[in-house]
Amino acid sequence: MAKLITTGFGIVAALAWNEAIKALFVKIFPRPEDNLLAMFGYAIIITILIVVATLQVSRLINIAKKQLKDQNSAIADGQNDLKNNE
Repeated sequence: MAKLITTGFGIVAALAWNEAIKALFVKIFPRPEDNLLAMFGYAIIITILIVVATLQVSRLINIAKKQLKDQNSAIADGQNDLKNNE
């Protein structure tokens, strides 16, 4: 449920930013043909940033999973050592 709620809030925020950015483009580029090119440029830049951010988050998650696995393995080894010494 928490993931659904968080995702919902993220979508609402994204839609709000979308409207704000559209209004900004209309203000900065009053001619529709200029506005269209600027919006495509913005979409390309944002897409690249999101892909890079997603790859970084995935990399960090994999590092955290590996560290957790190593830590759990070390704990299990320590428990086995304690059992063997008894």
